[in-house]
Amino acid sequence: MAVAPDGSRLFIPGVLPGERVQVEGPVVLSPSPERVEPPCPHYGPCGGCVTQHLALGPYSAWKRGRLVEALERAGFRDPSVAATEVTPPATRRRADLALRRRPDGSVALGFHARGDSARIEDLSTCFVLDPRLVALFEPLRAMLRSLPSLRREGSAMLNLLDSGPDLLLRLDGTPGVQERATLAAFAKAQGIPRIAGTSLKGTISETLAQLGPVSIAFAGVPVAPPPGAFLQATPQGEAAIVRAVLAGLPRKLTGKSRIAELHAGLGTLSFPLSAAARVAAYESAPEAVAALDAAARKSGGRVVATKRDLVRQPLAPKELEAFAALVLDPPFSGAAEQMPALARSSLGRIVYVSCNPAALTRDAKTLLGGGWRIEAATPIDQFLWSAQLEAVVVFAKGK
Repeated sequence: MAVAPDGSRLFIPGVLPGERVQVEGPVVLSPSPERVEPPCPHYGPCGGCVTQHLALGPYSAWKRGRLVEALERAGFRDPSVAATEVTPPATRRRADLALRRRPDGSVALGFHARGDSARIEDLSTCFVLDPRLVALFEPLRAMLRSLPSLRREGSAMLNLLDSGPDLLLRLDGTPGVQERATLAAFAKAQGIPRIAGTSLKGTISETLAQLGPVSIAFAGVPVAPPPGAFLQATPQGEAAIVRAVLAGLPRKLTGKSRIAELHAGLGTLSFPLSAAARVAAYESAPEAVAALDAAARKSGGRVVATKRDLVRQPLAPKELEAFAALVLDPPFSGAAEQMPALARSSLGRIVYVSCNPAALTRDAKTLLGGGWRIEAATPIDQFLWSAQLEAVVVFAKGK
């Protein structure tokens, strides 16, 4: 936010506190000492990063301030919030790249432009993504040029698994036999065990080429994820989340103790939690539940996966009595339907993993009304140079 000469307030992207600017452009006339040169040549036009011009120290403090503000808005006074754990550059293992065929047949591949979602910033590099994903930009662009099933637009979702890159193509056409052969050759040349495909509006994918098994391990337990599966954005961010979640569990857990885990996904937290207690893992996505269940059955039986739509059928207070603690990692929209039961429950501890400060504010306010307090709060920045923020907040009841 900036203040004009007449005292009115202006919101100017890219301007730091204390800077004097010319609005047209804008042009920075007097730069802040906190301003740094953005490292990426795509910074500005690309919508993927918005804060590369801010030095790491104040950037980290700003991210922590977002969590403090979210909890204060919920009604918690002076919440104890740890320093931000910042993910280093070139470590993000997930990318959802937009695709568009140009009139000359070439393919633009990248992220949507800042302020103009109709335009794609054609990427040559990315300072956020793991270099192994960046290395696929040019080969993927060249292969897609020869793929007729990419008619006008689509997307390429890349997940970097332990087994290598995993590719899910969303296309506006249907790949034929020859195109599948092209994809198989591409997979072999680039070391991609699996390429799957779906339509732009489709939710069910099919395997277009598979040269080997796919796998990612959580706490040493291998899981075979479905195409396009949700992963924490970076291995470092995942490790920080796991540490904060485990640190937030009750100290007096026994071999018979049970933990409820809501929105368990593939088991990112399920298997680390199972070292402390038995885990009842609930998830609504059938493909994720199947992958989690298959891995859990091979890992010793301390994780039990259950398919349940937690929006339509949240756990009731009576069900929650069986658990010593509850961990939830809800989607971006939060867990509004579940929170009233949690607020009234007899649980000893609630550990909330948030990726949306606004949803966290709403859900934390419900817990405050039920007599819960904040035991610990950790901001985790695995969405580097963006306004997004991950956080782990531990809630306990009483004074």
